[in-house]
Amino acid sequence: MSAGTGLLDIHLTEDDAAAALRADVRAGLTAPLKNLPPKWFYDARGSALFERITRLPEYYPTRTERALLIDSVDEIAAATGADTLVELGSGSSEKTRLLLDAFVRAGTLRRYVPQDVSAPALRQAMDALAADYPQLELHGVVGDFTAHLDRLPLGQQRTVAFLGGTIGNLRPHERRVFLDQLRAVLQPGEHLLLGTGLVIDEPTLVAAYDDAAGITAEFNRNVLHVLNRELCADFVVDAFEHVALWDPVDEWIEMRLRATRAMTVHVRALDLVADFAAGEEMRTEISAKFHVAGVRQMLQASKFAPVRTWTDPLERFALTLAVAAEGDEMA
Repeated sequence: MSAGTGLLDIHLTEDDAAAALRADVRAGLTAPLKNLPPKWFYDARGSALFERITRLPEYYPTRTERALLIDSVDEIAAATGADTLVELGSGSSEKTRLLLDAFVRAGTLRRYVPQDVSAPALRQAMDALAADYPQLELHGVVGDFTAHLDRLPLGQQRTVAFLGGTIGNLRPHERRVFLDQLRAVLQPGEHLLLGTGLVIDEPTLVAAYDDAAGITAEFNRNVLHVLNRELCADFVVDAFEHVALWDPVDEWIEMRLRATRAMTVHVRALDLVADFAAGEEMRTEISAKFHVAGVRQMLQASKFAPVRTWTDPLERFALTLAVAAEGDEMA
C-alpha cells in the first residue's frame, strides 16, 4: 500500500485486531487469575493518557532512556553503520528522531521502517517525519511485533530499535520466543538496540506505576472502557481500583484492577458472564525489570552478541547494543 507519504504495509487489519481482542478477553476473563494483555490499553484515549504518564515526575523511564539516547546515539550510529533503521512499537517515533539525526549525521542511513499496530497513527507519524527527513525512504509496517517480524522489509544493514522497556511486558518464555524470532529474520552483522528498565528500589519502582495524580490509575481503568465500547460489556469502571505492586521473585511490577464490590459483568459480544468477588484482582500488565548481566545473558541465549551497554548514573535504565551473531561467535 503506497497512498500517502512512503510505503505502508498492512499485515494487521481492524478485523484481525477485533478477533484478537475477543480471543484475549475470553481467555483472560475465564482464567483462574483474570487477566488482560496490556496492548488493549492503547486506544486513542489510552495513548493520550500514556503520553501524560511519561511526563509525570514519578515516571522516570521515558526521560532516562531519552537522556541515554542523547549521550549514545552517535556511538550507536558509528558502531552499526545502519542502512535501515527499524523501530518496533514505534508510536509517535519521537525518541527515534534522536537516532535518525545521528544516523543522518553519520551518512549511512537510507531508510526508516516504523512498525506499530495502528495504521492511522503510523501514517500520521510518517507524514510528520517526511517533512523533516526528506532524504529518507519511509516504509511503515502495520503489524504485531510478536507475530509479524518476518514481514519486516529487508535491508543491506539493518538496526532494529526496541525501546521503552517494552520487552518487560513479555513473560520470560515470550521474551525468548520474541528474541529467537527476531534473530531468525536478521542477517549476521545486523544489530538490535534494546531498552530495558533495571531493578532498583521498590518505592521508586512502585511510584512510577502509581502516581500521586492518579493518571496511571485512569490509564489502567481505560481498558475497561475499551471492553465496554468494543465488546458491549457493562463494566462499572469506577467500581475498580488501580493496584501496582512489586514482585521481588519475578522482578516485575504488576498492575491490577481490584473490584471494590462483588459484581457480575456481561460481555454481550462474547455471550460471556464474568463474576467478580469483592476484592478480586485482574492483572492488566507486567513490567519486568532486569540486571545488566541478565540482559546480556538473555541476548546471548538467542544468538545476539552484546556490543556495549549504556546506563544512567543512577542505574535505573539500560540501552544495550547487540549484533546478530553466527553460532560459533557465541562460544
